[in-house]
Amino acid sequence: MIAPSILSADFSRLAAELQAIEGSDWVHVDVMDNHFVPNLTLGLPVVQSLLRATDIPMDCHLMIDDPGRWAPGYAEAGAYNVTFHAEAADDPIAVARDIRAAGAKAGLSVKPGTPIEPYLEILREFDTLLVMSVEPGFGGQSFIPDVLDKARTVRRLVDAGELRLVVEIDGGINMDTIEQAAEAGVDCFVAGSAVYGTADPAATVEVLRQKAIAIEAAANAE
Repeated sequence: MIAPSILSADFSRLAAELQAIEGSDWVHVDVMDNHFVPNLTLGLPVVQSLLRATDIPMDCHLMIDDPGRWAPGYAEAGAYNVTFHAEAADDPIAVARDIRAAGAKAGLSVKPGTPIEPYLEILREFDTLLVMSVEPGFGGQSFIPDVLDKARTVRRLVDAGELRLVVEIDGGINMDTIEQAAEAGVDCFVAGSAVYGTADPAATVEVLRQKAIAIEAAANAE
C-alpha cells in the first residue's frame, strides 16, 4: 500500500494535488500542533475539506499533544485511519477505543528513538502501527534504517497470528529505501517528496507499489 503525504504537496492547490495521486491506497495527512512537534501544519477544518475533495481513504497522522481530546474528531469527520503517538498519550488503549467508536481505524505511532517492546501487548487494540523512520515534525528528512527492527518484530507477530494490523512506515521513503522497508515486512509506505516531487505523482505511486510487491514476492519465494 502506498500513502502519499500531502505535507509535500502544494498547499495552495490541495484539491488538485489529491487528484494527482488517484490510485493511491491512502492519502497521508500530517497534523502538527507546534507543541508535540516544533511545526504547525493543518487541522480538523482542512481535513474536513479534504475529505470532500477525494474518495481516497484518509490516513490522519496526529503529531499532537492530548490526542484523547482531539483524535475522535478526525474519526467522526470521516477519516479512515487515525494515528496518534504513543509518546503523547497517557492511556493509548482508551484513545484507540474512542477512535474506533467514532468510526475509524486506530493507529499507534512511535518515534525513531522509542522502543516498540513496551507497546507490544497493547497493539491488539490497534489496526495500524506507524513506525517513524525520521524524527516527526518536518518533511524531507533522511531515512533512519535502524527503525526497521521494530517493523521486523511486529511483522513476526502478525505472521504468527498474534497480531492483526497494518505495519506502516513514514519518513524518507523513496525508490531505494522502499525496498529496505518492504524486506522488513512493512505493508504501507508513506511517501512525500518521492511522489510529489515527480512530474507524474500517480505513475510514481504505481512504480513504488510494484517495487514493494516485487520484494514481498521474492521474500515469499525463499
